[in-house]
Amino acid sequence: MKRLLPLVLLTSAFAVHAEHIGEVDTVFKFIGPDHKIVVDAYDDPDVSGVTCYVSRAKTGGIKGALGLAEDKAEASIACRQTGPISFPRPLKREDEMFSERISLIFKRLRVVRMVDSARNTLVYLTYSDRVIDGSPQNSVTAVPVDRATVIPVK
Repeated sequence: MKRLLPLVLLTSAFAVHAEHIGEVDTVFKFIGPDHKIVVDAYDDPDVSGVTCYVSRAKTGGIKGALGLAEDKAEASIACRQTGPISFPRPLKREDEMFSERISLIFKRLRVVRMVDSARNTLVYLTYSDRVIDGSPQNSVTAVPVDRATVIPVK
C-alpha cells in the first residue's frame, strides 16, 4: 500500500479538474435532483492559456442522486484562448486531455486534443464511448495559435 500512495499522488497531480461554471434544469423531478445541463471549464494541462468549456446532460431523479443513472451521450465543447499560449513540453499529435465517467461502469465522456500543424491550430473533440455501443454524437472546436508560436509536436 505504501508503494501505491506515491503513484496515486503523482497521477492525481496530472489529473484535469473541472471547474463548475453553472447549470440549468431541464426536467423537474418530484424525487431526487432535476435533470440538468451542466457547464464545466477544463484548463488544458499541456497548453497554458487554453480553457475548454463542456456542456452536457446530467440525469437526475433517484438514480441520478445515487450515482446509478447513465447520462446522455450529447455534449458540446468550446475551447478558447484565455491567456498567453505556451507549451511546457512538446505535444502528442493526438492526446486525450480529459475523461470522465458518465454511467456507473461502461460509459465515458472524453475530450481529445489534436494538433493541426499545417494551420498551427489546436483542435478539441468531445464524444462519449461505451464498452459495447458508443455514440457517434460529437462536438469539435478549434483554437488557432499565433504563427509566431509554433506548436511543438513529439
